[in-house]
Amino acid sequence: MAAPADYLDAKDLQNVTAGGLIREDVLDEIFDCSDIPTPFLDMIATDSISSEYSEWTEDKLASPSTTNKVVSGSDRASTDNDATLTNAKRVGNHAQISTKEVFVTERGNNVDVIGRADEMGYQTARRLIELRYDVEASCLANLASVQDDNNATAGQSAGMPAWLTTNTSVGATATAGGFNTTTKLVAARGTGTARGLTWTLLSAQIEAVYILGGMPTIVMSIPGMTKRLAQYLFTTAYAAAPTANVTGTGTGVNQTSQGFIDSFKTDFGFHMEIIPNRLQQGYGGSNINCDLFGIDTRYWKLGLLYGWKVEPLAKLGLSNRKMLHVDWMLKCLLERANFMVADLISTTAVVA
Repeated sequence: MAAPADYLDAKDLQNVTAGGLIREDVLDEIFDCSDIPTPFLDMIATDSISSEYSEWTEDKLASPSTTNKVVSGSDRASTDNDATLTNAKRVGNHAQISTKEVFVTERGNNVDVIGRADEMGYQTARRLIELRYDVEASCLANLASVQDDNNATAGQSAGMPAWLTTNTSVGATATAGGFNTTTKLVAARGTGTARGLTWTLLSAQIEAVYILGGMPTIVMSIPGMTKRLAQYLFTTAYAAAPTANVTGTGTGVNQTSQGFIDSFKTDFGFHMEIIPNRLQQGYGGSNINCDLFGIDTRYWKLGLLYGWKVEPLAKLGLSNRKMLHVDWMLKCLLERANFMVADLISTTAVVA
């Protein structure tokens, strides 16, 4: 039976002019699931830099010889000198300054806000996380290095896809990037025709790195790509068979369904861990096309001119202002110790 029209209902209280009379029922808590890890930055070391351009050197031993023999008692001459700089190389990267700003009025910082007691503190903490996200995504992006001209052009650190040139598999029409010894800049690579990932492509790069002395322990890509790699590994004859985890009593068993293979052992005896990175960006106008990296974490560092800073800016009237900033670069200490399979379609199933 319908309620009589002259009864005072909650709807009537809500409809009172200029906002109603019912207090809002809002939980004094904030929920957010976007606070996710920065796996690449978490796994590499940091290094101090003292200039906007920082350099380091590479070298490489000569290939072994099967004819290394001399006559007993023979003398050595200058022509026998084996000292060489043939494989020596000096490389470097430019730093970039990344910032976030927080401006909050005095009133905004002192009103009773849902879920936080200090609006400036809350906003500062959130922007600091976002700043780290920006650096993580940039490290894994196909970005060329750029020198700051102190005028209109901001400095830019080269990202991983631009650095890698030795052990790479790319799509048709792709062009190589890499460090240019003349300009001392790292060029971005040109993307090629997108294709699906195959185990043959991945296995070939693992072998190439291993022969050169590298030991990459991480396979990293966007989640869609690592998902399909794991799905493929389930279909191989060498996939591990899940076993029952018996914890109950009687005839029942408790078994966890395993839907992801998170590591595999290579043909050369070392393990590689598969790590999806939600901050790594795809390209080609979507987040479908992507790169897959084989990372030897010993040869990557985050170069910092100073730490992650939070500094107050000049107070202008009834407002408070802060700037968060970091002056950083990605140091690729030895690019040939890593590999890249590029121009991949992350939605395509991995095949042999």
